Amino acid sequence: MLQVNPKMLPRLAEIEKDLILRRKRAEQEQWLGEIEGIDLTLTFVRAKQADAARLTRRTPVALGIPAVPSSNR
Repeated sequence: MLQVNPKMLPRLAEIEKDLILRRKRAEQEQWLGEIEGIDLTLTFVRAKQADAARLTRRTPVALGIPAVPSSNR
């Protein structure tokens, strides 16, 4: 599964806004299949927004530098 770069949050917000406007138009025109597709896409966009927002709250974990075991020869 691909992760969304947190820098893309503003773009995801634009996509969500556009989808909401498209959904309103589909409701006015009674395009039931289009509404269903837009709702599904909105669900995915919102999930990606939540994932990206969660990544921004993570702090890096210091793993350290691996030590090479010394051999006694």
